[in-house]
Amino acid sequence: MTTVYLNGRFLAPDQALVPVSDRGFLFGDGVYEVIPVYGARLFRLDEHLARLAQSLAGIRLADPHTPGEWRRILEDLIERNGSGDRSVYLQVTRGPAPKRDHAFPAVVTPTVFASVSPIAPPPADLAERGVAAITREDIRWKYCHIKAITLLGNVLLRQEAVEAGCAEAILVRDGEATEGAASNLFLVRDDVLLTPPKGPFLLPGITRDLILELARDHGIPAREAPVPASWLACAQELWITSSTREILPVTRLDGAPVGTGRPGPVWARMHALFQDFKARQRAAG
Repeated sequence: MTTVYLNGRFLAPDQALVPVSDRGFLFGDGVYEVIPVYGARLFRLDEHLARLAQSLAGIRLADPHTPGEWRRILEDLIERNGSGDRSVYLQVTRGPAPKRDHAFPAVVTPTVFASVSPIAPPPADLAERGVAAITREDIRWKYCHIKAITLLGNVLLRQEAVEAGCAEAILVRDGEATEGAASNLFLVRDDVLLTPPKGPFLLPGITRDLILELARDHGIPAREAPVPASWLACAQELWITSSTREILPVTRLDGAPVGTGRPGPVWARMHALFQDFKARQRAAG
């Protein structure tokens, strides 16, 4: 049976109840993380917990646990939920309040929730066909570096992509490509791997950072730089990345082919490096 974690207890999902006065429910007042698990090992847990702490600081909410406490909670939760590649969803809200009020309550009791789900395998034809994407204006707020549960803008943009038969919407703000609705963005231009620099308009992705590390360690030219939206259509390669979807090559953008219309050689090399890194993580666990 699936087990979830809620406020210090391990429960069946139908027993995990949150008050309707919870500010996460009423205002989207909270933050979250999604952490892959390969074998029994939490993937880059320290980095995920550091990003969680930064998100909590961004919404002025104290971290309810130390890194060691988080590790014990999440490892216990994983052990209770079988084996195989999975992902942990972790959410912290400002908790219930005596009345609905935009201002913070005087006394804060955070709600802490975590669950485990299987990681869906990548498309069987990924290495042959890649995926399609569309471009859309970035309609979201100005604090996208906070991994907030207030995701309606992302939801609407991702739904537009789904309805267009695409895997993702790549977002454009003030003439520059920022990221996907639920992913980070990479492209290859003049044989250099590029990704937009960190800042308030994109989420500092853990997979994104690992790709830059792998590129540096294996001699792949790479750098962070602003990406004019006009570069997308003429990119040699285009990728989207996230913790659960890993590295997806975008081979069609707004109905037109990207590069050769097939996953490129830089993606193939990075994909292999990433899979090798995962295999070492499983072995270490």
